Amino acid sequence: MEATGGDELEAVKKYFNTSGFERWNKIYGETDEVNKVQLDIRQGHAQTVDKVLKWFDEEGGLQGASVADCGCGTGSLAIPLALRGANVSASDISSSMASEAARRYEAAKGAEPKGNAVFEAKDLESVTGRYDTVTCIDVMIHYPQDKADAMISHLASLSDRRLVVSFAPKTPYYSVLKRIGELFPGPSKATRAYLHAEEDVEAALNRAGFKVTKREMTATSFYFSRLLEAVRS
Repeated sequence: MEATGGDELEAVKKYFNTSGFERWNKIYGETDEVNKVQLDIRQGHAQTVDKVLKWFDEEGGLQGASVADCGCGTGSLAIPLALRGANVSASDISSSMASEAARRYEAAKGAEPKGNAVFEAKDLESVTGRYDTVTCIDVMIHYPQDKADAMISHLASLSDRRLVVSFAPKTPYYSVLKRIGELFPGPSKATRAYLHAEEDVEAALNRAGFKVTKREMTATSFYFSRLLEAVRS
């Protein structure tokens, strides 16, 4: 497989094991110690996760199904999937993120869990195995299109049936917003943000043998994410 990151991969890994972990752990947590922008991003990400869960619930759930959640962060999707009865193999490039996700899962699963979740510190291209469903939520924003194409190809090779991905869509409006944000860099902006044209992402899915069957868009004041579900064609 073509490397998915290069300099971006090392920058993302370093960021999410240091200052990035502290920032995003707060955003994806329940603490009130977040500013207006961080709270808005938390709410937007939660909406995206809820949409994924709704899709799965409407399709009959994932009881007993195998799921690979790649780029799991602090477990915002992997944990509810396991609580719904899925057997989840979750990974994140950041050992700090993976450890926090495991801690949150242990706190949430109860005495008789329905499913199971295992969390590992692993970059996406190192994930192996075959799974009924593969998910990768809000990860591609850290990588340019050629790296995202390689990511999609590898994710598809892991999936027997279904692939769910999200990305920041490249539109004239969002491109302007991104440019405005870049004019006011802050200390927490340690990695670049990349927008991706939906047709490019869909083309990569098609090349990998998958057909898009569902689409959703989540847009808040500071968070925007296009969500696609694709099935093996």
